[in-house]
Amino acid sequence: MAGSPKCVPDSPAVAAQRGLTDPRAALAAAVAALAPGTPIAVACSGGADSAALAVAAAGLRSDVHPVHLFHVHHGLAPQADQWLARVERLAALLNLPLSLRYVRVATDLGLGVEGAAREARYDALREMAADARISVILLAHHRRDQAETVLLRLLRGAGVHGMAAMRPDSVRGELRLLRPWLDIDRDQIVTLINEFARNTRWRAVEDPSNTDPGHARGALRSALAPALRAHWPAWEQTLARHARQAADVAGILGEVAAGDLESLDCDPNDASFSLLRWRALSAPRQALVIRHWLAGQGARMPGERRLDDLLRQLRNLHALGHDRNLVWRHGALEVRCLRGRVVADVPGAASS
Repeated sequence: MAGSPKCVPDSPAVAAQRGLTDPRAALAAAVAALAPGTPIAVACSGGADSAALAVAAAGLRSDVHPVHLFHVHHGLAPQADQWLARVERLAALLNLPLSLRYVRVATDLGLGVEGAAREARYDALREMAADARISVILLAHHRRDQAETVLLRLLRGAGVHGMAAMRPDSVRGELRLLRPWLDIDRDQIVTLINEFARNTRWRAVEDPSNTDPGHARGALRSALAPALRAHWPAWEQTLARHARQAADVAGILGEVAAGDLESLDCDPNDASFSLLRWRALSAPRQALVIRHWLAGQGARMPGERRLDDLLRQLRNLHALGHDRNLVWRHGALEVRCLRGRVVADVPGAASS
């Protein structure tokens, strides 16, 4: 089951990226913590940002970090085949191996087209990484992307963890995702790819959905961002800084939640915990530890209303959980209370 990416505590390499303005220097700082010989892949759509990251990564010493390109063909845009051809040309110019996956974006998952495409993309990246025996993927998100993500999550009512937005170093399943450019101004990235284009006559693709007001991010870029830029020129830096501060707070809350979960007599075998001990916590810490526990099960974080429903049921149960048949379903996960212990499982899944 795909869950939310897990944040990796800031390493000296992540700290070293802060304050850097040169894309190549930021990339070098990001990979500095990787063991020599670790292969890396660049997720490359063919757009200016990911192409620039591919160009910068190609400049790394190949004997230290072999570089691959990964491309996902969504088939959502009529230009998708042209974008693939552009990426193939880029790979040839950089003399880098290219892996490709065609995916079908499911529209019946309740995630919207953008969310469903994102899930399909990560599934494809995971498959390509497994085939190439690669566990580290570079993503080209930059400061503007980060600022947009913070603003969109604020408008959707996200909490502290959501406002932390994208992390420079995170783990999603078997993949380690590095975003070395979250503090980099996009103008610096455009300068890098334009220089490459002048030397090679290669041109980045332009995805019209990026500014399509029919999509949330496109609406922000086409309608809201120009006004923000006119009245608050430093809005990108401000919101990116807010994401870093929220990430610090989220890390502290994670430490508190981990300690609380340990105090609930959490069983390392089935991750069940004591209902009675959970009830001894304050209401905010009850909610905090449940979120932490669900994340540990690989579950996508429920919305406030869904989470409140689970909390209400747990608070109203008999201390031994035998006065009613609690079954709280969230995706493929089922939460139950058996003999006074709260447990989560996926029906039909093979037990490890």
